[in-house]
Amino acid sequence: MALRKIREEGDSALLKKSRVVTDFNKRIHTLLDDMRETLLEANGVGLAAPQVGVLRRVVLVMDVSKEELSPEEQIIELINPEIIETSGEQTGTEGCLSVPGVYGIVTRPEYAKVRAQDRYGNFFEVDGHGIVARCFCHEIDHLDGHLFTEKAERILTPEELENYTEEDE
Repeated sequence: MALRKIREEGDSALLKKSRVVTDFNKRIHTLLDDMRETLLEANGVGLAAPQVGVLRRVVLVMDVSKEELSPEEQIIELINPEIIETSGEQTGTEGCLSVPGVYGIVTRPEYAKVRAQDRYGNFFEVDGHGIVARCFCHEIDHLDGHLFTEKAERILTPEELENYTEEDE
């Protein structure tokens, strides 16, 4: 496994649509393993392949609702993910490893169900509420070349962000 460089806003890879994965081979397994290591090192909750410069429909999402698990065990690997169901609405702060230091107010579904494939090509479904649903939507947006800043109702100033953090504690 190896750490990969996280691409930042301004990198053209972040604006392109990713291609469907059709070969579930060693290259995809290596990408998943490298993304896993990169995500854990960056202390993020999600990472999409375009963020490491690979235009494939691959994302990792941390299911932080499973607090009893280690961070490594919380990671869900999603290949060719599609949101197949949503409900409710949540509005809150959102940031991104590819847009460091920037946070905005974004509205996302409260619940999302995703159909995807695992590293061997097997189909499965997974659902998430709250931050997990937010993360599914955020990471899948990356696969279509969209950053959260496009969906943000507004970007928070450093003072507003500090107040949001204090209110959460």
